[in-house]
Amino acid sequence: MSFFGIKLKNTLFILFGSAVFAFGIVHFNMQNELGEGGFTGITLLFYFLWGWDPAIMNIVLNIPAFIVGWRFLSRNTFIYTIIGTLSVSLFLSIFQAHQFYLHLESDMTLVALFAGVSIGIGLGIIFRYGGTTGGVDIIARIVYKYAGWSMGKTMFLFDAIVISTSIITYLELVEGMYTLVAVYVAARVIDFIQEGAYAARGATIISNRSHEVSEEIMKKMDRGVTVLQGKGRYTGENREVLYCVVGRNEIVRLQNIINSVDPHAFVAVTSVHDVLGEGFTLDENKQPLQD
Repeated sequence: MSFFGIKLKNTLFILFGSAVFAFGIVHFNMQNELGEGGFTGITLLFYFLWGWDPAIMNIVLNIPAFIVGWRFLSRNTFIYTIIGTLSVSLFLSIFQAHQFYLHLESDMTLVALFAGVSIGIGLGIIFRYGGTTGGVDIIARIVYKYAGWSMGKTMFLFDAIVISTSIITYLELVEGMYTLVAVYVAARVIDFIQEGAYAARGATIISNRSHEVSEEIMKKMDRGVTVLQGKGRYTGENREVLYCVVGRNEIVRLQNIINSVDPHAFVAVTSVHDVLGEGFTLDENKQPLQD
């Protein structure tokens, strides 16, 4: 269901991601005096130095980012960004007013890990469904669009600058180091959620029975197989090389099929990201799969 191009499913997931993100900020970062990167890190800096409410400062700081987003982002992404930013501020207010204390001060490693995971999951879901939470998220999306850098990497670099400033102003060195751990974990989780959602496995197969292998794969798995012409450098023999892309949960089945036809086949499996086309983003009629 969509209204003026804005999908209800995307909006609900952005709200959910914002809640997870805000929960992590309040219950791990704020309760244990950890910093954060990006605009959120700046709001925490203001909070720990002067007691300014992060929920309010999140909106204030993002006004310039909205102006930039209006210029560079698509209409839908901009609207999702507004939704993400406002919902983060809303959930920050809710969790600050109704928080519970986990008392993890004695294990800051656990705090850093859970802070990174919760923030990474929250932002990853928001990004996955077309939104941002404003600020550095907008910058990261623009850099990803025009330069191809992963959003996690761009955010990590910007975060390092903000965290360095936080260490100079209010963070102790140890808390700053734990903050870096949390930010790194968050960046990896963001990339995993974004890329892992489309990840598959590519199999390169060299077999003396390539025709039978390809027939079995197409018949039993309903996956296409590409036949490439190769030549062994050592033997000088011409060989057919098969290439097939399958889902991550199908790789064992693929290996079993290959082994049943030719136990001596050479198989190299690699990770594949951003898979587009029939069987992944298109159906058999070349139409987009429904979300």
